[in-house]
Amino acid sequence: MMREIVLPGSIVGDAKSKLPGKGTFKEGDKIYSSRLGILEEKGKYVNVIPLSGVYDPNVGDTVIGVVQEVFKNAWIVDINAPYPAFLTMEEVPWKMEYGETYKYLRVGDVIVAIIKLIDEARNIEITMKSKPCRKIEDGIIIEIQPSKIPRVIGKNASMLNILKRYTKCWIFVGQNGRIWIKGEDENVNLLIKALRKIEKEAHTFGLTERIIKMLGG
Repeated sequence: MMREIVLPGSIVGDAKSKLPGKGTFKEGDKIYSSRLGILEEKGKYVNVIPLSGVYDPNVGDTVIGVVQEVFKNAWIVDINAPYPAFLTMEEVPWKMEYGETYKYLRVGDVIVAIIKLIDEARNIEITMKSKPCRKIEDGIIIEIQPSKIPRVIGKNASMLNILKRYTKCWIFVGQNGRIWIKGEDENVNLLIKALRKIEKEAHTFGLTERIIKMLGG
């Protein structure tokens, strides 16, 4: 089934029967797209999902997020998706009072979290209350196209194990296209080059052999 691509300003729904969701706005009795993207109807909501290889979240995914805003009882977190995620003080591993959120996570802090809920309007809730969730305080984060993450991992984690073995780096892969790595500078630089090669050549045959050769195998 073809998915409809809409342009900014396109009419995407009737405001009498539908509600404007993400990537849309209401004017008069019509709903319009505010961006180039794919039209999606979820329940009563009309959404427009950006085209540019962004992450399409699913419940249960492990993601690496960046704190965007801090409220008295919650945080807004960028998870590299069309829409930000919501993290409440009940879904973190620390005991805190109302209004103390800024003491634990501030704007720009990076976390590992799990997607707990996505509602009809594409509002996303995340949790840090299970393994391997944590605040990231060392190493570096790089981003690749989320669609290439399965190739980075490989069948039965084969590619991931090759990367770890040859670079001696610690690697954590978020399903939203962000990868957390730690290691010696020289090894980290080699790993980043390998990840960029995988991202660029993910659709080609013989990639595993080329990566092993590149890493000195």
